[in-house]
This record gives sequence, structure tokens and C-alpha cells, in this order.
Amino acid sequence: MKKLSDCRVLLVDDTKVNLDILVEGLKSDHKLSLALNGETALQIAARTPPDLVLLDIVMPGLDGYEVCRRLRQMPETADVPIMFLSSLEEVQNKTRGFEVGANDYLTKPFEMLEVKARVRSLLKAKAYNDAVKEHMAGELRVAREIQMGMVPRDFAAVEAAYRVGFGAVLEPAREVGGDLYGICTADPERLVIFLGDVSGKGIPASMFMVRAITLARLLARQTVEPERILARLNDELAADNPSCMFVTFLCAVFEPRSRRFILANAGHCWPALLPAHGAPRWVGKNLGTALGLEPGLTFQRAELALGEGDAVIFYTDGVTEAFNPQEALYGSERLLADVTAFAGQPAPAITAGILRQVRGFAAGAPQSDDIAILTLKVGGGRADPSGQEPRA
Repeated sequence: MKKLSDCRVLLVDDTKVNLDILVEGLKSDHKLSLALNGETALQIAARTPPDLVLLDIVMPGLDGYEVCRRLRQMPETADVPIMFLSSLEEVQNKTRGFEVGANDYLTKPFEMLEVKARVRSLLKAKAYNDAVKEHMAGELRVAREIQMGMVPRDFAAVEAAYRVGFGAVLEPAREVGGDLYGICTADPERLVIFLGDVSGKGIPASMFMVRAITLARLLARQTVEPERILARLNDELAADNPSCMFVTFLCAVFEPRSRRFILANAGHCWPALLPAHGAPRWVGKNLGTALGLEPGLTFQRAELALGEGDAVIFYTDGVTEAFNPQEALYGSERLLADVTAFAGQPAPAITAGILRQVRGFAAGAPQSDDIAILTLKVGGGRADPSGQEPRA
């Protein structure tokens, strides 16, 4: 936790006498920065973010209310405590001060002992909050590493055994998220693919998704049909779901010998088929119901025969629901049009190309949702010379 003597206090007052009094009373306890007007205060705060701001209200140019409002808008000072020191003592003045973001309000003339006590109290609270945030950030970093460790990244063994190519990306909107994908080598003639999106974001969504994907991998080794995998997974999730969370989920089975592709959908975005020759189109018609809300649901399947060079693109709604600065939506039709440019490319290039298109459309706008993209492409793999089943 940061020492109070290392904390920097920014003093803002257009009257030099007031600044002199504050400096004399605080200089032995804290580091100080001084400003005689609002514009200078904002420049100093941006250059050397303080740990606390003592702010006058009535000043030429920008008044204290406006300075406080702008400090709250600056990333460097959004959470810095601000205390008004003002001769304005009416209730409406104090109320306005708190409305624009102040943490404390003290009227002039003030007692220096009271100022020092309030300064210490605000700085201790900030130091404690900073320590908590740092601790939480460390735990979130570990949670992210655990989540990222659950998704496959090296597909070489699977690609060789099943004569396919894979390209995948997972980018949570926060440190951790509710999107996840998985691959299960159920047997030499059956490759099971998962992709899902839990309601909400952050650690609760991540924990629910970990549970869903772990159960799905177990069920995939016991159950052949993807629609039955979803039905059993739904019953398991709905049986113990006190938080009433749900997950949209895709489960697909690819049979490498026949190149048959079987898909079941539980309320998720339809995958896109990118043929080696021809226009892209959606896979499946039945949207289905999300998992975890109620037991006893049934799901339908869609089947198609994939050809050499065909690709199936799985994605979450963080792709189609990406917004640009004008708040326009990327959308499903734009996605289907954009993937045409990647026909004939390897699976990793298709995935990277889609992400690049989404990022280009967003043009720097904040990512509004988790993004997961998984591309399966038929062909390009080599038979496993050992003849052994790979693990995924």
C-alpha cells in the first residue's frame, strides 16, 4: 500500500494566500503540486496525476465545478478523490459539488487541522482502493491465463489425424469472458467441435462457460449425436443453476472419412459455410433454445457433405454485434459478404481475416462483447503415421 508521504496532492486556488496556507500545513506530510487556475490544474493533472485534489470553486476562466467535471472525464484522474475548499456555503453549492463528482466539501475559512485530517482520510481510502484493485487485477490475470489454457491452440496433431485445418481466436471484452471453443477427438472417425457464449461477462460468465465446456467434452465421448449432446448438457446445466445463467451453444460432429458434417444449435449464431467454389451461406435453419434455463429440451440437427477446401466458420455475437464510432452494427450480412474474400485461404488466415475486418469496421470503438472465431477447413492435413488417436 502506498505511503501517505509519497502521495501527491494538487492544490488549486486563484488566491495565493490560500495556497500559501495549504502549502505550509501540508508540505511536511505529502508531495504537492500547485495551480492558480483551472486550465493549469488540468494540464498538471494530465502530466502528473495526483492522488488527491483540493479545489476552489470561484476562479476566473474555468470554475471548480467544471474542473471537477473534466477531471472525472480524464482516464488519469477519473478515480482520484476531489475535495472542494470554497467560501460558498449554501446547500445548493455543496449539492452541485457532489453532483459533478466531488468526494468531500469544506467551507472557508477552514481550520488546518480539519483539512489535514480530511486529506489523510481521503488518501488512506484511495490507497486501500488502489491496493484492492491491484490485488483483483492480479487474480483476473491468473483467471485469464486459466481460461486461455482451456482452449486449444496447437491443432497440428488433430489436423494430421482428421485431414482438416483449424484457425481460432478468443478475445474477451474484459480480462475474462463467457466465450469459449473446444475440440474433442471422440474417436478416429468422429471429431466433435464446440463453441458457446454465456450470458453476461467477466468471472461469473467465465466460470459458467468452463463448467459447460467441461461437461460437453465428457458427454461427447459418451454420446454420438450432437443434438443428444446438447440435450444432456442442457439437463446438467439446468439442474443446478441458482444464478439463472444460460449459454448459447453449437455442437458439431465431423466425420473425416465421409466428410459428413452434423450440426446442432442451442440458440447460437448460425455458422457460415465458405465453399471452395460458390457463394458462402449459413449452415442450418433451426436456431434452437439456449442451454441452462429449463430441463427437458430437444434439439434438431442439420447435415451436409463438405468438399475438399470447404470451410465452416463458427463465431460468437461479439463479431456480428461489433459497433463502430457511429454506433452502426457490423451485422450478419456484412460478415457473409466479407468472408467471400477469404475463399481458398488456410483456416488460420480465414479467422485472422474476419477479425481484421471486424476491427477495421469498429475503427477503434471499444469492444462491446467477447469475440470467439473458430474456422474448420476440410483438407490440408496429413495422416498420422503413428495411427494413434491424438488428444485435444
